Amino acid sequence: MQKCDTYDRSILAEWIDKVVRLLEPRGSFYGKTVLLKPNLISSKGPRLACTHGEFVAGASVWFLEQGARVLVGDSPAFGNTTKVCEKQGISRALHGLDVKLIDFVSPVRVQLAGGTTVTLAREALECDFLVGLPKIKAHQQMFVTMAVKNMFGTVKGVKKALLHMVHGGSHDRFAEIILDLLPLLPPQLHLADGIEVMHGTGPLHGNPLTLNCLAASLCPVALDTAMLQVLQLTADSSPLWRVAAERGLVGSSLANLRFPLLAPEDFQGAGFFAPDILDAVRFNPGRLFGGMVKRVTMKIAG
Repeated sequence: MQKCDTYDRSILAEWIDKVVRLLEPRGSFYGKTVLLKPNLISSKGPRLACTHGEFVAGASVWFLEQGARVLVGDSPAFGNTTKVCEKQGISRALHGLDVKLIDFVSPVRVQLAGGTTVTLAREALECDFLVGLPKIKAHQQMFVTMAVKNMFGTVKGVKKALLHMVHGGSHDRFAEIILDLLPLLPPQLHLADGIEVMHGTGPLHGNPLTLNCLAASLCPVALDTAMLQVLQLTADSSPLWRVAAERGLVGSSLANLRFPLLAPEDFQGAGFFAPDILDAVRFNPGRLFGGMVKRVTMKIAG
């Protein structure tokens, strides 16, 4: 973890260089395909709802300097990667960089360890390194959305809504499905945008809060565990952390985490608020149908 009060891409690239050397991921990035997976929830919401464009650009600059082929992609709740990046200023931030925006269009059906069948994006499965760029936000259904929740975006489009409908009977059951995705994904690195965060409500229409925190980990569960301490939230209130801890997943124990730079207590006191009562995970049929119609309408409109 490190303090940062700017979205200057050169400063962000320097931070990434420092933390990657400390984390020591396996292998070189040279000649490898690196997929940057920001949080691109919607083109209609405020920019605060998405990973900041300059944060994506800073990560892109660093990986390009390592000789990697850099892709940027996600499966937004509404629209597609290209449309959301255009509307949220990410395309402008990436202008002039040898980076390719990709839409998740190729479905791959896989069975999770818990028995649930999901449709993942082949684009996310076939990269050499999957780099999560989560935006730290409060979340009405899952308490907070960070590194682990960001990986739910590897599920293709409307299939995410169907998972909400079919398996959204409890928050913990839904958390189990998201956590079961992680072992199926390529080698990962997670770089969290916690400079300006969204709190109170979310993931679309919360309030801005300056946190000035950058966090990195090879393990998404570990990053979430640390950030819950940064935000001074009760970890057990997060369904994703609760299930991870019950399973004894690597990264779920704060006592076993190492902080070579700054520790969570160095960022406490910002006043982050998360929802006291979580909304149901399962969408009502009308909301699901309305969302599907909206997706089709947006696709036709281009």
